Amino acid sequence: MLIQPTANAAIVTRPRNPIRSSLRYALAWALVALAPMVAFELSGYQRPFADPTLRATMIAASAALFAGLFLAGRVLDHPGTRATLHAVPIMAACFALAALILFAFRVEYSRILLFYSAATAMGITAQMRWSRRRWDRQGFYIVPFGDAHSIASIDGLCVRTMKRPDIPLDRGANIVADLNADLPPAWVRLLARASLTGVPVYHYKQLAESLTGQVKIESLSENSFGSLMPNRSYTPVKRLIDLLGSLILLVVLAPLMAAVAALIWAEDGASPVFIQTRTGLGGRPFRMYKFRSMTQRPAAAFDSARNEAVTQDDDARITRIGGFIRRYRIDELPQLLNVVKGEMSLIGPRPEANSLADWYDDNLPFYSYRNILRPGLTGWAQVNQGHVASLDEIDVKLQYDFYYIKHFSFWLDALIVIRTIHTVLTGFGSK
Repeated sequence: MLIQPTANAAIVTRPRNPIRSSLRYALAWALVALAPMVAFELSGYQRPFADPTLRATMIAASAALFAGLFLAGRVLDHPGTRATLHAVPIMAACFALAALILFAFRVEYSRILLFYSAATAMGITAQMRWSRRRWDRQGFYIVPFGDAHSIASIDGLCVRTMKRPDIPLDRGANIVADLNADLPPAWVRLLARASLTGVPVYHYKQLAESLTGQVKIESLSENSFGSLMPNRSYTPVKRLIDLLGSLILLVVLAPLMAAVAALIWAEDGASPVFIQTRTGLGGRPFRMYKFRSMTQRPAAAFDSARNEAVTQDDDARITRIGGFIRRYRIDELPQLLNVVKGEMSLIGPRPEANSLADWYDDNLPFYSYRNILRPGLTGWAQVNQGHVASLDEIDVKLQYDFYYIKHFSFWLDALIVIRTIHTVLTGFGSK
């Protein structure tokens, strides 16, 4: 019997307990906004809730807290996230925005009280966990049909293969099955029994996607909408963000870009800007700009244009200035002009040199599908994997690109921005 998987990560999932979630939000609000007001009253302060300054501070802190918890939760839905690195900055930004709004509208507020609320809220946010940590502590029972056993290759996951379908199920169990496989009736009844008792049943591919942040496409209908098209409702919003963001960054970073160009020219007297034709949205070619970070050599010095296009981390062609600007991604800044022109986006699959793209397209099915979105300055593959050279590495990178296309959204873009900023500021991380 064939069971068609849904677009969600599980056919049967243990729903979030609304009472427990509400209690957590209430406790967070009590610690962040209510506790200091109660402390004022216990200390002898007359009617703190009637004080307009304290009341405005409490309202702003409450709004910032709930906005931060909501946004952080959406970002932490994606794999590979950490609360301290990705959720805490979001909470800090929400409180900073609240303070900015109070200042802009000339509303009197207590800076000390707002600082306490922000610090407490960030401490609470630091305790948030992505679901993978919960899954790591639980066991998964694999239904031994189809390709469900492939989930065992994921590091750190505790899995067991089920020997028979009549084993007792407890509410702490998780079942993984290939729901495209032709399951015997007894095993189908097992999955039905699991649904009635609240035991989660995961389709192996959707579970692997949630755990790894990768999507391996094997047919032409594998995204959450059942078609090749990503979420088009977000496209115009993203284009507006790209245009405004790139214009602002060009103005703010103009002095830095001028200094970098001068340093590159001073090092070897060659052009500081490197222009290369790459493939963009819909497979259309465009001229991409970069700060030159490598020496210019004749093409004959390489076996082929493909070998020339592959850059290793310790590549001898990288100049002294080039090593620095590559480490901090400064070499990508001229692509802000490509974003303004509509040829690129701030976030999306990275455009490859055409010689490499042709090679990948010849060897990897669905490679050209990544061109369904505008290429980006940074992307999900870059913050997870970075530079690649072999076809196997490219295949993994492609699966990250497909994950981005499938989950194309503001929330995933926000996570990529946070992780990119971390790489730029520290010089460490995938690139």
